[in-house]
Amino acid sequence: QVQLVESGGGLVQPGGSLRLSCVSSGKSFGVYVMGWYRQAPGKQRESVASISASGNTNYADSVKGRFTISRDNAKNTVYLQMDSLTPEDTAVYYCNAVFGRLADYWGQGTQVTVSS
Repeated sequence: QVQLVESGGGLVQPGGSLRLSCVSSGKSFGVYVMGWYRQAPGKQRESVASISASGNTNYADSVKGRFTISRDNAKNTVYLQMDSLTPEDTAVYYCNAVFGRLADYWGQGTQVTVSS
């Protein structure tokens, strides 16, 4: 069983930055596709960014050029650097780990609020 624990959320002013972290307790972290999702009040959960085992990244159009996903396999950690934040980025951010059809794990989420 893999446990994912997110941290780094909080309140930030528009234009500010935050870095989210997600630490995995499981083994073989490096084989997982890691992703960040978010869910705003009244909206469906949406994909924000993902990074493959080989380091290939994908981003939602709404965050391209502002967010950067990265991973440190030695630390079993995936990061989401969020810059130029806007109120529309306010949401609960979730970490996800996928290994084909064999595994699909979620963290408990961390709140990000962008407000002046």
